[in-house]
Amino acid sequence: MDSFIQISNFPKIAPYAQLFRQGLLVTVLLSAFTVAIGFVIALLLALMRLSNVRPFRFLGLDKDGHQKEEGVLAAISRFNPLSFLATAYVEILRSTPVIVQIFIIYYGVFSVIKLPSFQMFGFIKFDRFFPGVVALGMNSGAYLCEIIRSGIQSIDGGQTEAARSLGLSQVQNLRYVIFPQALKNILPAIANEFVVIIKESAITYTIGVQDIMFAVNAVKGATFIIIEPLLVATAIYFCLCFPTSKLIAYFERRMSRGDKR
Repeated sequence: MDSFIQISNFPKIAPYAQLFRQGLLVTVLLSAFTVAIGFVIALLLALMRLSNVRPFRFLGLDKDGHQKEEGVLAAISRFNPLSFLATAYVEILRSTPVIVQIFIIYYGVFSVIKLPSFQMFGFIKFDRFFPGVVALGMNSGAYLCEIIRSGIQSIDGGQTEAARSLGLSQVQNLRYVIFPQALKNILPAIANEFVVIIKESAITYTIGVQDIMFAVNAVKGATFIIIEPLLVATAIYFCLCFPTSKLIAYFERRMSRGDKR
């Protein structure tokens, strides 16, 4: 019986090493841009979910100006459109497959919005790379939103009261008091999400993004070898994810030193 893995096949992959190097660069860039876009979207969504915008509040007031507790008008008065939109966004993107979202963005949105056709670094097709970044960033934002929101809510309310007593505005309180403390609490979850993004970026090869899995598919089509290129891809992903998780864990320990008494 033939061996499951044939060592003799690895030299046949060597001529395609440049494809794997290019795929590594694309994966790193894809993950970096995804994290940046996802974090901005997540922060905006988290603030929307924590907002207290109720345009129909007046409908829930009685004759004496007190808030009603029951009734249809009372329910309408508690409606927060910003929180509703953010919650709908999060639930829809968390409840649908990433590949479906990528196809909708690439074949739907960017079939209407025409992107310029040029190559970054001489080989990255922008009209395929950018839709992949947008789709992954939107998906990551939905997950990071809940992480950021829980981190902000974990900060004791007394911190906000103290900030107000010092004359800080709501924005200053969030920027200088709440968010720095919340960031330390949510750093492990953000690190885990970052590692997940590196692995999930492999799905973008389905729309022609030249990542690591695109290189695997190219080698398979040229040599009819599949297991050995997959092992090479596995090693590359491991070398990306494992050191990244350890590096972030190191910075997490450094940031938590100030909390120890």
